[in-house]
Amino acid sequence: MKKITILVVDDSALIRKILVEIFNSDERLEVVGTAADPLIARDKIKQLNPDVLTLDIEMPRMDGLTFLKNLMRLRPMPVVMISTLTNKGANITLDALEIGAVDYFAKPVNDNGHQLAAYSAVLIEKVVQAAGANVRTFDPSRFQPRPYEEQADIGKLKPDTWIAIGASTGGTEAIREVIQNLPAQMPPIVVTQHIPYEFSGSYAERLNRCCSLEVHHVVGGELIQPGHVYLAPGNAHLRFARKGGRWVCRLDEGERVNRHRPSVEVMFDSAGEAIGRDLIAVMLTGMGADGAEAMLRLRQQGCRTIAQNEESSVVWGMPGAAVALGAAVDILPLQSIGRTLIKYSH
Repeated sequence: MKKITILVVDDSALIRKILVEIFNSDERLEVVGTAADPLIARDKIKQLNPDVLTLDIEMPRMDGLTFLKNLMRLRPMPVVMISTLTNKGANITLDALEIGAVDYFAKPVNDNGHQLAAYSAVLIEKVVQAAGANVRTFDPSRFQPRPYEEQADIGKLKPDTWIAIGASTGGTEAIREVIQNLPAQMPPIVVTQHIPYEFSGSYAERLNRCCSLEVHHVVGGELIQPGHVYLAPGNAHLRFARKGGRWVCRLDEGERVNRHRPSVEVMFDSAGEAIGRDLIAVMLTGMGADGAEAMLRLRQQGCRTIAQNEESSVVWGMPGAAVALGAAVDILPLQSIGRTLIKYSH
């Protein structure tokens, strides 16, 4: 089997060394080169034609974002960003995902213990998935906020309906694509995206700026109401509970489910228990299978279920798993999901 070839781009010799050791420890991967800055990387991409690039954000001679824009415009390829888990790092990483990076990971620590082994396993899987990802050319118009433009009368909102959206790899952009094409007159929308806690607040703010709905980074206790979006924080499952006859958000910092916290499985199950067949469940692009079995249970109880199709997904893991189980009523391209949600909820 042909190995996945990787070019590691980072100005730190120590980080380059750690990453090379991690990648070369897996028989599916081969590091074919390293570069200390983007200009060296540019030449090595032409020379080595790697399958995947890992790219540091802050480097000499040219920053990672500028290089990424040029790369995704002229020679789109799978790129995984190396990020810091800080507020500044969150915004830069989210910019990189907008530009076209497939995924990101935190800088490794020079630790030979259990923590590094777990980190290595996740990182290797991210790179393997990135190698098979659908990569898009950079389009500057994607940066422009495009809140929903009111069309002809869309009808009256159905009472008691909720929408639940789950996503992982590629999901930050897919969720934005769906939500910014929705009117303010929508049911409550609850969202679980696999994302670090350090990033989820910044992501909620970005969503809020680009759509007609009110987006909340859930802290617990928020009243569920139409016209609002509720994003799970990156360190807790999103559940729902009754309070004074109304539904509110409840956070659960318990065990990981399907290796994730927040987990799409937990949110789908809790939303289904809350409102039954009035739920519309959506599975967007993502690695793994989190939420697929819960989506099947939702379909079996009469809910509308939608999976993003393979052609428009960055990684067709989670939606593909849902389709394989027979959990999806509809299998749709990303650009059709927003208008389908409008139709089903009115």
